[in-house]
Amino acid sequence: MAERATKKPIVLVADDDIEILSLVTRQVRRLDVQVFEVSDGEEALKAARRERPDVVILDVMMPGMSGWEVCRAVREDPTLEKTGVLMLTGIGERLNEMTSPLYGADDYLDKPFDFDELEAKVRALVLKKTGVKV
Repeated sequence: MAERATKKPIVLVADDDIEILSLVTRQVRRLDVQVFEVSDGEEALKAARRERPDVVILDVMMPGMSGWEVCRAVREDPTLEKTGVLMLTGIGERLNEMTSPLYGADDYLDKPFDFDELEAKVRALVLKKTGVKV
């Protein structure tokens, strides 16, 4: 695999709610990372395969392909084996806690969420997957 032009870790954010997408993207950009954003599951999977992100933040409930389906596809793709996955959802804490690991997610965060907690989870996943502190 060719080395990236940038040394910054890459984070892909996928959420069909444009306001949430904007908020999450703006918060993640505060870290020293390159951010890509998409608004549905199919685009998330295409972007993941194209950009090879270090971390993907996926909303669970998206039209077409759910975040869980994207997560499973990421886990089944050998070129994305080192990608960290953070599930972001408002379906309920217990359901998210039980279901996200079944699809291979590294971590999850329930909506509404605290920005500091979002940053902490992204930082931890980037460090775990790349060894880079952001």
